[in-house]
Amino acid sequence: MNKRLNTVLFILGATIFNVLTVIVSFILFFLFYLRFLAPHVPEAAQNWSFSFIFVLSIVASFLAYRYILKFLTKKIDFDKYFDPLFVRKNTKK
Repeated sequence: MNKRLNTVLFILGATIFNVLTVIVSFILFFLFYLRFLAPHVPEAAQNWSFSFIFVLSIVASFLAYRYILKFLTKKIDFDKYFDPLFVRKNTKK
């Protein structure tokens, strides 16, 4: 496998991981809300609670993704296995 294919597979895997993390964290936060917080929240605020759970799951996914990426950068030399996504071209004439 070459560097370009490694880069594409890494981006694809990271995207799938991020989407699954958002879904799982949303389900967990929603179940926590239903079990413990829903009886204490007024009906007028339930829509805001749903929105807050959604934003909270995105933040949790971002933090998990960041933690895993920091761990991987310590273990793997990215320059050795992956191509850069954006390459600066020389425009000097």
